[in-house]
Amino acid sequence: MRAIVIEKFGGPDSLVGEVVIKVKAFGINHAGMHMRKGEWAEWMPVSGIECVGIVAACPGGEFEGTAVASLMGGLGRTINGSYAEYTRAVAPNVVPLGPAASELEWHQLAAFPETYATAWTCLFRNLDLKKGQKLLIRGATSAREGGHVVATSRNPGRFAHLESLDAERAELEGPNLSERVPGKFDAILELVGNSFLGGLAPVQGFNPLLQMASGVHFSFFGSFVFGTPEFPLSDVSLRVDCENGCRLEIRGGAIAHRVMEANEANGKMVVVVE
Repeated sequence: MRAIVIEKFGGPDSLVGEVVIKVKAFGINHAGMHMRKGEWAEWMPVSGIECVGIVAACPGGEFEGTAVASLMGGLGRTINGSYAEYTRAVAPNVVPLGPAASELEWHQLAAFPETYATAWTCLFRNLDLKKGQKLLIRGATSAREGGHVVATSRNPGRFAHLESLDAERAELEGPNLSERVPGKFDAILELVGNSFLGGLAPVQGFNPLLQMASGVHFSFFGSFVFGTPEFPLSDVSLRVDCENGCRLEIRGGAIAHRVMEANEANGKMVVVVE
């Protein structure tokens, strides 16, 4: 009898415009939770929207062996994601880690790609924040880059942690915030969920034409645009100084999701692939 027999399983192949990465560690994000619950229209069997690792293959061969970070670009949504030993990412969404790769451990490197790139873009492209300006961050986890930061959180137990990360003041998130935090801000970063921007009137009773002062700008950013010509990852100035809140082995991925859903993680959670 003749038969076609599978002798071994293999990793993803390198295609034109794509890079195969041997995943060393990846971050845990709420996007993975929404995909797992079937709440988003786009999802793949292998979840995960970011990772750090070593380039195993690329069409030109010029990046093989390079330590890189990858995020978004369809990972976990339209192509298999980073919750795996190997993943295949689109080239514009892969960036070399440079000297940081030899200075930090993989679990430290995995704490920053999606979180840092999103924060940097919101602050310095959307808000055009300048050193010395006063910034209000609602739902904050840290403060950096020379701004005078007032941070809000729903958990008073996190106030000391926020202040240790350079926030000048921490406030409880809730109603009448403007009365408790007097004075003007140069910029406000609102970390909103998917349900906030639900249409032309995202906040009931709020009319931006009547209630926003002249000269005030409102803008939106979603990290799914990273890698497009308008938002190249090469624009993001790399600085690795974030601390991960929980480090797990790949078998602990389910635990990480439970901790995330319970809102018990005080910082970024990462999973190390060994």
